[in-house]
Amino acid sequence: MNHLSLKIDSLAHGLHGAARAIVDVRAGTALPQALARQFARSDMTPQARGAIQDLSYLSMRRLGMADGVLALLADKPPQPEILYGLLTCALSLLLDEENPAYDAFTVVNQAVEAAAADAEMSHAKGVVNAILRRFLRERAALLPQVEKTPPGAWNYPTWWVDRLKGAYPAQWQDILRAGNVAPPLTLRVNRRKSNVPDYLHLLALNGIGARQVGADAVRLDKPLPVSQIPGFADGLASVQDAAAQMAAPLLDVHDGMRVLDACAAPGGKTGHLLECAELDLVALDHDPKRLRRIEENLQRLQLKAHLQAGDARNGDDWWDGKQFDRILADVPCTASGIVRRHPDIRWLRRKTDTAQLTTLSAQILDNLWQMLKPGGKLLLVTCSLWPQESEEQAAAFARRHQGSEDDAGPRAVRLPAPGQLLPTASAETDHDGLFYALFQKTGP
Repeated sequence: MNHLSLKIDSLAHGLHGAARAIVDVRAGTALPQALARQFARSDMTPQARGAIQDLSYLSMRRLGMADGVLALLADKPPQPEILYGLLTCALSLLLDEENPAYDAFTVVNQAVEAAAADAEMSHAKGVVNAILRRFLRERAALLPQVEKTPPGAWNYPTWWVDRLKGAYPAQWQDILRAGNVAPPLTLRVNRRKSNVPDYLHLLALNGIGARQVGADAVRLDKPLPVSQIPGFADGLASVQDAAAQMAAPLLDVHDGMRVLDACAAPGGKTGHLLECAELDLVALDHDPKRLRRIEENLQRLQLKAHLQAGDARNGDDWWDGKQFDRILADVPCTASGIVRRHPDIRWLRRKTDTAQLTTLSAQILDNLWQMLKPGGKLLLVTCSLWPQESEEQAAAFARRHQGSEDDAGPRAVRLPAPGQLLPTASAETDHDGLFYALFQKTGP
């Protein structure tokens, strides 16, 4: 008997699929890719895929606490890995007492059924039943013990919590909380085809509540599949966080400009730039496969760019030598500012990743700088909260290109920009944690 024998719309099926995705994440695979692997195994209904995805993301947001509970209830780490994944998913559901998606009996029953339907762990269905029922009986005594550790209290690795405390001593708790809240669905209205008031009216006509949260940004009251968003297929709107929508306006593009969007995939900022002006835009990414995603987005928006595969650290194989009026440098980083959208990041990243990515990004910035025209602007963007990747990176870049009184060469002048945005999840403000630094090239 295998998991395909489970009813496609059952919680057991969802738990099993999510458990397999968690196994892949523990092996180092990013959650979106892990889910794609599960969905490719069989034909699933959109509802079944949605259930697996929701359970997987929930489990990533509660992994620290679930691990803590398992450590107290199991004599040794559950094996095989799929058993660990199943227990993690089930415990993540049972940990929510305030707004449970399912009653406790259903969760336990369906977790046991999922175990029984899998040859790898059918022998352990009694273990699943015993651990989950014991947790329900002893919850009041277990949770205070689990919450004594940072992962158990906050659902982040200890080093992550410690680093936030050091960088943001007054805000670290709010940042952690914001990262544990499922994000809303924020749209960018295509100013070439509509405007925010008209699009809000269109949403209202379709019974969809929403509010404006930025110049082109609209946040839905409740997330919806893009297939149900009015005008999405026709390019009236795109999914993009409100903080990410600040990039294009900061670059101040005008018709006829030559623009480089470096590290462009998946193309959200590319599309926004092209919505703002008629541009000769090069969208660069090191991975040709990721360029396809940009192409799909631009086709939906009915916009065009030059898609180029290449390494932003050098231009030998892709740059034609013509300098750009504007450069968007959305450089590689740990993505620590977008963990509410990608909760697996906190478990995949390592403490040492920051130094390696900072070095890589510095190489990219220095290379791109030579490609910028005098008088042109370069926008440094990261989705990181770590100062080493954001403000310290920007300050170091400015120092390297400040020139001297005797030097008649180009200099980097830092212009006003938001700097570090901290992730915020409230009724009034809602955006990810991004960083912006804007530089203008002066001199010959």
